[in-house]
Amino acid sequence: MPPVPGKTRPCTRPRARQCRTGKTRVDQESNLRPFGQKSSLISILHPNHHHHLLNPPGNILSTSSPYSDSDFHSVSDMFNAPFVLLFALLLTLPLIILFAPHILPPKRLTISISDESDDLALFRRAVSSTRHRPGSVQRLGSTNAKPKIAFLFLTNTDLHFAPIWQLFFNPAKSSRRKLYNIYVHADPDSDVKSPGGVFENRFIPAKKTQRSSPTLISAARRLLATAVLDDPLNSYFALVSQNCIPLHSFSYVYNTLFQSQLPKPSRLSFTEPRRPSRLSFTEPRRPSRLSDTKLNRPSRLSFNEPSGPSRLSYIEVLSEEPQLWDRYIARGKNVMLPEIPFDKFRIGSQFYILTRTHALTVINDRKLWKKFRLPCLNVDSCYPEEHYFPTLLSMEDPKGVSEYTLTNVNWTGSVDGHPYMYSPAEVSPELIRRLRVSNSSFSYLFGRKFSPECVVPLMRIAGKVIFRD
Repeated sequence: MPPVPGKTRPCTRPRARQCRTGKTRVDQESNLRPFGQKSSLISILHPNHHHHLLNPPGNILSTSSPYSDSDFHSVSDMFNAPFVLLFALLLTLPLIILFAPHILPPKRLTISISDESDDLALFRRAVSSTRHRPGSVQRLGSTNAKPKIAFLFLTNTDLHFAPIWQLFFNPAKSSRRKLYNIYVHADPDSDVKSPGGVFENRFIPAKKTQRSSPTLISAARRLLATAVLDDPLNSYFALVSQNCIPLHSFSYVYNTLFQSQLPKPSRLSFTEPRRPSRLSFTEPRRPSRLSDTKLNRPSRLSFNEPSGPSRLSYIEVLSEEPQLWDRYIARGKNVMLPEIPFDKFRIGSQFYILTRTHALTVINDRKLWKKFRLPCLNVDSCYPEEHYFPTLLSMEDPKGVSEYTLTNVNWTGSVDGHPYMYSPAEVSPELIRRLRVSNSSFSYLFGRKFSPECVVPLMRIAGKVIFRD
């Protein structure tokens, strides 16, 4: 029956009906699936099937597939992507291992409870030994009225300059052997070998150390306590590193320390009077898990020099360095409070010469140590070994320290916080004479930092230059 004008003929037969679009259902579906059911499968597997819909390859009436072999290979490659990713990660693993130490902050060595307990036991013995009168103590069956210098070597490598120090101490002179003692703290992980000679049997029980960590403070305190306990006649304690050399003879060093005038020397003159100081210490009242109850019992200990008047400690103490605030807040903004306000925070060289009084001050301290042993949040500004000793001594006895060091160090052209290192080509008599000159009233006694290869040229000029004052 012909259609009525103005009306749409009802669609009752799907394959033959004529709709408003003027196209059959088959025609509509052909726009979506021009190649039948196969295209439906390809549309699922191949994301670029629309490209083939708009640009049919070849003759559409051909019985061959419109998809090439490369199309199906791309499907296979898609499923191999995880393996490609894994292979790429394996290739980058060596690069990660190589550059990670330069990108990630280094892991700082912490002090274990057992190490802390061992140190406290050593410190207790050293402090209690001061209760004896120095003149009445006998060591190795003999007495000696002359004070001694304790040389404290802090190292994590072999003692490359042992031949220089052997000439410096010159043990062939029996009278000189009674004027010094030697103690070596060597990192147990570094496999440091004893060079023999004056260093034979002078290594003390040591713990692991790491630069820019509290372990260097612990190592120095360990050396001080061992020397205090070992010989009551140790009156000065000179801390040096494996890269230090003497700039004068032993006699010159000894006379400088023990025959100096009593007025306190300044950087330019001796104008400031020296005030004799006798320190008294009150043990902390709050007991610690690691400490002995007897140690924390309130008592007053008086630390006296073995002989002679009170003397100066030669340690650098600086208060106006530009990086001081960053170092003060390295553990957190208010972490150092209330024990250490910022105006009491100091910086200085980690190598020094301390009196026996100040050596006991250091090993008896608990209040400041509990702050400086805390880990730093900003590791780039963390150098506790350069702050603990000058801060402690300037707070406890500001008139008893020189505020400058007798160890010459060159910070010009420093790299990664390390001072300038002299090479063999630079070693000469002129260099030694130049390193001796200081801004204070005293000549520099020691110099750092020298490369291990410098030992040969230094030995050549030792007799005629270094040890000839």
